[in-house]
Amino acid sequence: MPRSIFPMEIADLSAFAKSVRDGIARFDHKPSHLEMLNLLTRAAGFRNYQHFRAVAKTADVIAEWRPVLEDTPAPDEARVLKTARHFDEEGRLVRWPGKRGQQEICLWFLWSKIPADREFTERQISELLNTLHFFGDAAMLRRDLFDFGLVQRTRDGREYRRIEKKPPAELKLLLSRLGLARATAA
Repeated sequence: MPRSIFPMEIADLSAFAKSVRDGIARFDHKPSHLEMLNLLTRAAGFRNYQHFRAVAKTADVIAEWRPVLEDTPAPDEARVLKTARHFDEEGRLVRWPGKRGQQEICLWFLWSKIPADREFTERQISELLNTLHFFGDAAMLRRDLFDFGLVQRTRDGREYRRIEKKPPAELKLLLSRLGLARATAA
């Protein structure tokens, strides 16, 4: 009989690790396989391994039969509000955020302003980016857009083109927050 594989998602890895460590410390012997399974599943919030298996099987059945309406997580409003502070009233970046999560939303914002299906020279994309920010570092923005996979460029870096992707829900929320609801990315 083939072994069933049940994936487990852990919300807080740090709390999970502490719970496993404390559980192992309570044993006066090396835990058996079943004791270890129970320990791990309890640390993840289940009563025991059997409870975890029952929940996992039920989740698999539900996932098979439930029609997938939309695979988009809800936007992180707090992160969007913190990111919006880096823009002026006309929707231009005043400063580059220090946190990577906020930088990613800003990169999506810049991506939304790059016309689709058009090639740009390095100078043209820099000029476009310079109209969207005040801190004077178009080279850093070009690199980050490329590294984040939002634009492609030729090997020599002379031509740039926007890569079409589905933007995160945070982009739409940021655009509406900035009063720029008509996203060119939609």
